[in-house]
Amino acid sequence: MVRGGQGGAGSAWGRDEPAGSPSAPPRNRIIDAALACIVRQGVAKTTVDDVARAAGLSRATVYRVFPGGKDELLRSTAESQVATLFTELAARLSSENDVRGVLVTAISGAAAAIADHPALATLLDVEPEVVLRLLAFDEGSELLRMASTFGAPFLARWMPMEEAARVAEWACRIILTYVVDPSDRVDCTDPVAVGRLVETFVLPGVRALRGPAADEPFDLTSAATDRDAAGSARRSREHDHRHHRTDHHRKGEEVS
Repeated sequence: MVRGGQGGAGSAWGRDEPAGSPSAPPRNRIIDAALACIVRQGVAKTTVDDVARAAGLSRATVYRVFPGGKDELLRSTAESQVATLFTELAARLSSENDVRGVLVTAISGAAAAIADHPALATLLDVEPEVVLRLLAFDEGSELLRMASTFGAPFLARWMPMEEAARVAEWACRIILTYVVDPSDRVDCTDPVAVGRLVETFVLPGVRALRGPAADEPFDLTSAATDRDAAGSARRSREHDHRHHRTDHHRKGEEVS
């Protein structure tokens, strides 16, 4: 897997150091410990006892925080990592000023963070079936829903929310496809390569969402402005129409 750099030193994403400070909340210590265990030995060989020892907590404490045992712990660990990734991406996406920028930053940033994630790297190398299981069926659908919900507001500045959610889901599917089955032609951790991918395949699809108007020029950097202008023009026409009807009515009264 190509290593990116977007995760960055000091990032909370994918940290694999031993469990944190004893003063940290038990849930955080347990999740950090679970990540460290997965890096060392994978999911199959990691037990609740292993995690408890790595966290410096008792087995009973782990079960008190995660009553469902290992399955609940792994699910919560995965959810915490996705939430951290979204938080770190959000700060970067907020500064983008067009659709292309949002998509390139989202795809390349997420792909690089995934490539830099030590636990995911271990799983993709030694237990790829674990990752595939997370991406299939209900788990995969939930991940796509989360990505769509997260990404849509950043795209809704240039398109209706429903379209923005669909585009965000496309971006997530692109990331997952290249993570599970890397390509020598596209390095999704490289913003330049992702930029070409977005311009060639994604932006034409975004424009096609406009339906009958898809053949018209559409500047994705100013679509929100275009919508505002169109709304103002419509309101102006409606005002002129009402004004014309009022004048016509007054003239009719004068004639009578």
